[in-house]
Amino acid sequence: MSEPPKLTFRIDFANGMRLGPGKVALLGLISEKGSIRSAGEALGMSYRRAWLLADEINTMFAEVSIITRHGGKQGGGAELTAFGQALLARSLAMEVRARAAMAEDLAWLAAQTSRPG
Repeated sequence: MSEPPKLTFRIDFANGMRLGPGKVALLGLISEKGSIRSAGEALGMSYRRAWLLADEINTMFAEVSIITRHGGKQGGGAELTAFGQALLARSLAMEVRARAAMAEDLAWLAAQTSRPG
């Protein structure tokens, strides 16, 4: 039997905003690395692209998710707010539950796909 199809989890809001795998990955890497630049690099994107995504995440909800510190003696950086941490945790949990709920159907779909050769 072949691998199940890949399930991509994305939430589309009525206002046109989207929360999907890229933004969730960016949140996770900002939390891990303490920097928008380092998080963007880990995702293979420019600092500008990472910063624009971080700014978009911050405008999606009533509370900001990411706060930044300007350089200086301690250096700059970024971190998730309590809301940002909750957003990351809930987003990851929703993805796990969605995958689990659809696992049987995805396996069935995989069994129905034509095989090369």
